Amino acid sequence: MARLPELAGCVLAPSEWIAMSQQRIDKFADCTDDHQFIHVDEERARRESPYGERIAHGFLSLSLLAAHRPADLPTVSDLGLIINYGLDKVRFLAPVRSGKRVRILTTIVDVTAKGAGRMLLKSLKTMEIEGEDKPAYIAEQLSLLVAKST
Repeated sequence: MARLPELAGCVLAPSEWIAMSQQRIDKFADCTDDHQFIHVDEERARRESPYGERIAHGFLSLSLLAAHRPADLPTVSDLGLIINYGLDKVRFLAPVRSGKRVRILTTIVDVTAKGAGRMLLKSLKTMEIEGEDKPAYIAEQLSLLVAKST
């Protein structure tokens, strides 16, 4: 883990494309009890939403950060685990329409030693929407990397 600070400034490969299917949106609505019509009611969303169709929850798109990492994220042999440490800043810029595909772009902003075999990784995450110029969001993600116990 000692070499992790050298990654600051690295732009990593985008994640794989992720389908934002209506089934995924509906399951998220069920998990969070957020059944607002703009997410789940096709007819009403077409009629009343400024988007003219159903869109994914902002927090659904943000939650995809948890499991979708860059393929070229360097392997760290003495890394024990990665803990979600939070977000510094999030801005939702464009809706993700039902049926679209998205992917996550990552730039490592900073890696700071936190003592006792821990490093704080700050990365800039941008969710790109296939075929659209404007990203769904830009977020500063914090991850705590913890070394394996010896």
